[in-house]
Amino acid sequence: MTELQKITNFSAHPFPLGKSNLLSRYARNEFNPHSKATIGVEFQTQSMEIDGKEVKAQIWDTAGQERFRAVTSAYYRGAVGALIVYDISRRTTFDSVGRWLDELKTHSDTTVARMLVGNKCDLETIRDVSVEEGKSLAEAEGLFFMETSALDSTNVKKAFEIVIQEIYYNVSRKVLNSDTYKAELTVNRVTLTKSETDESKQTQTFSCCSR
Repeated sequence: MTELQKITNFSAHPFPLGKSNLLSRYARNEFNPHSKATIGVEFQTQSMEIDGKEVKAQIWDTAGQERFRAVTSAYYRGAVGALIVYDISRRTTFDSVGRWLDELKTHSDTTVARMLVGNKCDLETIRDVSVEEGKSLAEAEGLFFMETSALDSTNVKKAFEIVIQEIYYNVSRKVLNSDTYKAELTVNRVTLTKSETDESKQTQTFSCCSR
């Protein structure tokens, strides 16, 4: 089994955006209409198959409130992937994305697989951020992009699986090319067994899917 150490699910605003419901929908196929803002940090584990191997990911859900910032910033370290989430019906959440991206660049590895997620695409009638704006920001920052709905499951599984797959290939390439990184993974209890190289694989740096 390949174990991916950490994926961090970042909120782009201190108010509930549905990011916790995104994770619960993906991990347990559950949705809580009364979900409140995350307090501190929570996590789930999920497995998927890639190239015939079972890959297990730890997915961390961090709080967006400023008072938890000192705690949650520690979870950048060791993260190999990140979903930056905003609410398509609330422009202020989209405007906060840049701050989270700056923190990611400051505290995490440059090879972190990153996806910009416009959540609550079921709220089309009160949309405040267009699909084109989300795409444009993602293209400018070199991010994957997808609009999702935890309520009706639109693109939830696909969003997480794209990030996990990208992480798998990033980690695979590092292990194949660096004995030092291999030792580092062992220290962090991350294991990877690979029988063939990924040199022929072409992974996209940007992907866009919406409703």
